[in-house]
Amino acid sequence: MIGRLRCVVLDCPDALELAEFYRQLIGGEVAGPDPRWAVGEGSAVLRGDSGPVLAFQGVADHRPPVWGAPEQQFLLDVRVDDLAAAHEAVLALGAVPLDGENGDAPWRVYTDPAGHPFRLVRP
Repeated sequence: MIGRLRCVVLDCPDALELAEFYRQLIGGEVAGPDPRWAVGEGSAVLRGDSGPVLAFQGVADHRPPVWGAPEQQFLLDVRVDDLAAAHEAVLALGAVPLDGENGDAPWRVYTDPAGHPFRLVRP
């Protein structure tokens, strides 16, 4: 092992807005810029009880990834116990579903308000 993952940084148009979206989705505490991950004042950090830190970096010309495109780089998986309830909750937060009705699949794919894909996954 070379190292340990400490932080995932997401570019977005509004760092505090996106940090708040993820705080409501996965919990944790939102803080302002952290010199370890911040590039300028337009950034925020979400620290949870476990796992890596999520950092959000405001970028004026942010272009969201396109789901399914060859340049799609990654998505975040979020474990939930009740997929139907979590679906309604993330829609209320502003998430956009990407996979339509997927029958009995144990996941649903969405974008956050800045266009980053994430997946709700049931155990």
